[in-house]
Amino acid sequence: MRGTFARIRQELKQRPTQDATLSLLPLEERTDGLAFAHVESPRVSVIIPVHGKLAYTLACLRSMAMHSAAASFEVIVVDDASPDTSAAILQTIDGLRVHINAENSGFVGSCNAGAALARGEYLLFLNNDTQVTAGWLDALIQCFVDEPECGLAGSKLVYPDGRLQEAGGWVFSDASAWNVGRFDARNESSYRYRRRTDYVSGASMMIRRDLFETLGCFDLRYKPAYYEDTDLAFAVRASGLSVFYEPNSVVVHCEGISAGTDITAGMKQYQAINQATFAAKWREALSRQPKPGTPQPQMWQRYTRGHVLVVDVTAPEPTRDSGSLRLAAMLRILHQEGWRVSFAPDDGHADDDSIAFLGDLGVEVLHRPSAPNIPTWLREHGSELHAVILCRHTVAGQYTKVVRQYAPQARLILDTVDLHFLREQRAAELDDSAALRRKAEASRRSELALINECDVTFVVSSHERTILHHMAPEARVELLSNIHDVYGRGRDYVGRRDLVFIGGYGHPPNADAVHWIASDILPALREQIPDIRVHILGDMPESARAALQRPGLELHGRVDDLAPWLDSCLASLAPLRFGAGVKGKINMAMSHGVPVIATSVATEGMHLRDGDDVLQADRPEEVVEAVQRLMSDEALWMRLSDAALHNVERHFSASAARATLHAVLG
Repeated sequence: MRGTFARIRQELKQRPTQDATLSLLPLEERTDGLAFAHVESPRVSVIIPVHGKLAYTLACLRSMAMHSAAASFEVIVVDDASPDTSAAILQTIDGLRVHINAENSGFVGSCNAGAALARGEYLLFLNNDTQVTAGWLDALIQCFVDEPECGLAGSKLVYPDGRLQEAGGWVFSDASAWNVGRFDARNESSYRYRRRTDYVSGASMMIRRDLFETLGCFDLRYKPAYYEDTDLAFAVRASGLSVFYEPNSVVVHCEGISAGTDITAGMKQYQAINQATFAAKWREALSRQPKPGTPQPQMWQRYTRGHVLVVDVTAPEPTRDSGSLRLAAMLRILHQEGWRVSFAPDDGHADDDSIAFLGDLGVEVLHRPSAPNIPTWLREHGSELHAVILCRHTVAGQYTKVVRQYAPQARLILDTVDLHFLREQRAAELDDSAALRRKAEASRRSELALINECDVTFVVSSHERTILHHMAPEARVELLSNIHDVYGRGRDYVGRRDLVFIGGYGHPPNADAVHWIASDILPALREQIPDIRVHILGDMPESARAALQRPGLELHGRVDDLAPWLDSCLASLAPLRFGAGVKGKINMAMSHGVPVIATSVATEGMHLRDGDDVLQADRPEEVVEAVQRLMSDEALWMRLSDAALHNVERHFSASAARATLHAVLG
């Protein structure tokens, strides 16, 4: 009843006919300037069946021309005996492939006819009463790239007034269907992440051409239209693949323009007729579907192993810091392992780029104002949770009690990221500061109390696990280290020059290292190698830049792609004098096969041997010696490069992290 009254309130609410933020094109019967590229071997074939409504078709085509794609595509319009001038006018558009049916074949027949003409690897079926938005086509392809099990992917459909029309759909045991999110706000966190679903609408759906042909195309039993998309989704699932809703592909759909809204007349009457056909064909599969009225949480559970909540200070940005890179990789693994994952930033903030990035990982972002604060969300959803992962002791200290209160059945996991008190102890020793020692001791007591309170604690290095084995012997401590892809060498030794340092200035060990490079290491290097430069890659405040300016020190700030730098540099520097945990700057360089010159503090717990995997240097003159060795010994450089790649593959790959998560979560 609550759902029914909510629908009534939504329908009665006054709203503009169009949402201005969607920037919809006007419905005009003009073709001036409209053209498409001629592509012999397109990656995607977009198939648009039309039966009149020329102004809608042209607006759809203009939106496609406006929001082009990185992937090559062709556009095939199938004119289904239109009663207006559609066929003649569409044939005048350069680059558009137009097929004219001899007689009316309906949506099913027209889509099959267009597919028979297609040359693309993928088929994208699109209604003519739609307008697409930026990135819509590439997002669907990305779904297939990211999800090996994807057999069919569908767009987020929204009404012209901005409300959500469909975020995938459920099918119940009586063959009735439910459009997920219908009439809700389209940008709610619940609808901004990729996930499996029962079916997606034929208004905008993508499938591999070879799979479409193998499954027998759209079943002609559903001519002229309705339930053919649901039938195709069930056929995909029966083949062992999955159907995905892709939120980053947004398509505006003027529902009812093509077939009307009267379910007793015209094309729309086939909705009830074809539901019966579908029910007869898929009787056995439908017996395993939920009954009508099943609550939404139970509908989601069919596609997941359980629900995991992850909380960190802020939304992860992999280009910002190694902790973000590790967290993003962890979230990806959880999704791939079949868990439903919700991520909550403690600061409540997530921008559109972060939400889209995490949505691509299959992760729901609980951010303000779309979602309530964390305690309120736990009160409403805590009973659904299988596990809660709290990242960093500062976050865990706020939420352990509320998790125990509202999700007592959930496994409570502390992800230390690194041992905070250990880093503070070393900073105190370096500065010989009594105040810092007191702060480190307070952090130690706080962290150890949380470790003993949680069911499981993650640490990033074997060294830290050994420390906790002595300090908290009753605690369950598991190793979940940095997680890196192995990119390989961009190029071999010849032509490489200069050094890089990777890391944001906001992290105190990095700031100290940069100042040490500027004050001692770089002058010693340039005394022996006058033209050598050190490139600092990471966030850098303007206040620090002025103090660090000197010949040979290049301050580039954060860069979106490290590969060009790591493919051209001679070595990566990691001159850390204090810190804790595993160093992402070392892992990242090694994943590109770049030799690393590092202090003993930096290599701690990373399975690295001086001279075999890394060149260890704790003083400026040792850094100079290491650089000179690499500049004069190609064999040494290649040996260290090979060892670096092997080290990342063995100790810091996704497979190692996957094993730990599987052991902890079950």
